[in-house]
Amino acid sequence: MNDIKNKKIMLSGGGTGGSVTPLLAVASKYLEMNPKVEFVFVGTKKGPEKKMVRQWGGDMRFISMTSGKLRRYASLANILDIFKITWAFFQSFIILSKERPSIIISAGSFVSVPLVWAAGIMKVPVLIHQQDVRPGLANKLMAKIAKTITVTFEESIQDYGKKAVWIGNPIKEIGQRDGSEIRKRYNLERNKDIVLIIGGGTGAVGINKLVASGVDSILENRQVVHLTGKNKDNSVDRQGYHSFSFLPHKEVIDLITIADVVVSRCGLGVLTELSLLRKASILIPIPKSHQEDNANLFKDYKAALVLNQLDLTGKSLALYLNKVLGDKELLFKLKNNISKPIKRGASEKMIEIIENIIK
Repeated sequence: MNDIKNKKIMLSGGGTGGSVTPLLAVASKYLEMNPKVEFVFVGTKKGPEKKMVRQWGGDMRFISMTSGKLRRYASLANILDIFKITWAFFQSFIILSKERPSIIISAGSFVSVPLVWAAGIMKVPVLIHQQDVRPGLANKLMAKIAKTITVTFEESIQDYGKKAVWIGNPIKEIGQRDGSEIRKRYNLERNKDIVLIIGGGTGAVGINKLVASGVDSILENRQVVHLTGKNKDNSVDRQGYHSFSFLPHKEVIDLITIADVVVSRCGLGVLTELSLLRKASILIPIPKSHQEDNANLFKDYKAALVLNQLDLTGKSLALYLNKVLGDKELLFKLKNNISKPIKRGASEKMIEIIENIIK
């Protein structure tokens, strides 16, 4: 580690929190091993990443840059975004000339694409992390320039060939939680099962509607904590139903820790946390999206109950909750199997790869 003690590592991602979380997890682990390594984060102006970097707790500078997006469908916004991407490309040269990073690491996101392209011209090494089973367009555009592409799932190796390394998904270490303190904080009863419903970083209107339509059945002999997303409040008022538009990540981890079953979307961040904490889960992916590939892989491992949102009602969701919570053998299998799809030790493995690239 001494060989790279004075090096600067540039992280890039944003637009959503999904491309940011694994990068911050790696940075946290890296600084435990070597506090002298410098990190700088390049992200969008309006995405959640700036706030996430501030809440991270370390000493990391944030640089914002223009971000455009290439949509796979006809849209007038594509024309405007061509100009944004072109300007971002020139911004990238300015940023790289000033910062002179030893390596750039991205876990996807269109804000990273012009930065990585500029890095290719300036001979700055690049590492890309592929979280989802299905490769995203941003990572496809950056793959040729990257020296190495780390992947969460073994199934993704075929998409990137010899550059791919299967490591799992980096996640910040989760320590022991005091269950009684968490129950007291959220006014949760001890003698009732806890159902945690997570709609992803921005909430899920589809899941919120299901819960609202079947709340009485879902609450039968249970209590619910529901993360609805900002400006997506259900206006449900029932005893035993606790809704929050947003909670800090640490609070979400606390709630996952004490939940008896988790109902969730299928972003890789939350799937990694559910896997690490061995939580019995009911997964409802966003219809016709990359989340369905993630969910199907967990289904293949018999690691979760996977449901199609388009076929669900509030009452049928309640019946699936009855099925999981009422069958101890099924509950045990789901808790045991969910630890299988995602490798452990991803942060340490990525750090090892970073060091080898820099050296």
